Amino acid sequence: MTLRSLAAGFAASTVVSLAAPGAAYPVDCAILLCLAGGWPASAECAHARAVFIARITPWPVEPPLQIWNCPMHAEFRRETPVERLFDIAFRPSPQPQLSLPALPFPAPIPVVDQADIDISDPAYDFARSIRVYQTEYRRHRSSDGDCNTWSTVRLGTYGEQGDYAWHRSSVASLPPASSFSPSSDCNDYYFRSVFVDWKDYEGTYGFEEVRY
Repeated sequence: MTLRSLAAGFAASTVVSLAAPGAAYPVDCAILLCLAGGWPASAECAHARAVFIARITPWPVEPPLQIWNCPMHAEFRRETPVERLFDIAFRPSPQPQLSLPALPFPAPIPVVDQADIDISDPAYDFARSIRVYQTEYRRHRSSDGDCNTWSTVRLGTYGEQGDYAWHRSSVASLPPASSFSPSSDCNDYYFRSVFVDWKDYEGTYGFEEVRY
């Protein structure tokens, strides 16, 4: 059973509703499963994606997946990471600590800022594939004819255990899918955006860009 089929199965299910008070689970568990499954069509996955994108919409720019808010340690009955993730995200649990306030913004779980179980298994590579580019770029020709450019790019990436960090980067590293496209001459050009891309469990590429 793949994460895509699990997520699609959940999309068709009416047993659990993330939007229903009393049945709410941490939204980051939903983000994990829905992203892995290629964001299948459902109200739950649409909400998870909306939160994922809202987090990179300034200001401030946050990690779009906050895996430390998904209590992955709570469920080990399944043998595979795929099935365990489905259990964590969407199956009712008798453990009261999984009952959280209604979405969209549940209270964070006080754990360190990484997954609370070992997720080094390749099954979780989709989580580590997420990249966030926060870019600001200016170019203009001065009165004396010089072409002046200024840019700043921050790249957010995920470590082996889902920990998130910002790094310095450059416009040369922006993915081709970004709308950043200065001309070859020195016309005035201003660009500011946050771009996020990822690969789902089967390696399918996806992205979103927020201009501001």
